[in-house]
Amino acid sequence: MKANAYWMVALAGLALAACNKAENPAEVQHDVTTAQAEGQKDVADAQADAQKNVADQQEDLAKAAQDNDSNDVQDQSKDVNKAEAKGDYKVAVAQAEATHKVAVEKCEALKGDAQKDCKDRADSDLDRAKRDAQTRRDGSG
Repeated sequence: MKANAYWMVALAGLALAACNKAENPAEVQHDVTTAQAEGQKDVADAQADAQKNVADQQEDLAKAAQDNDSNDVQDQSKDVNKAEAKGDYKVAVAQAEATHKVAVEKCEALKGDAQKDCKDRADSDLDRAKRDAQTRRDGSG
């Protein structure tokens, strides 16, 4: 039992030591390139989804206008604005997350406290970007 505890402590120590170890530049570049490609795809998906949702709402608005229902037109117009704000938010978050992934991968080239500080800065930037996107979304409603 004691031997297992020693092994666990030793493995935990090795894992912690490896956490802030710098990766080689070729591996970092590969990871950055992969993160960039994945991020571009995620942003494109968010943009396509947002455009579809806005188009659906605009279609409903056009039907309401065709029916000459002014109350429904007003409601549908609000729904279009909400869909646009929600879409902008989703795209902004996707862009922020893509930027974050790339930044974290670049941090892997650093070691020790510099790597930790870099990742903390990337996390902070992501949080700020998400808050800003939420503020824009909530302010447009």
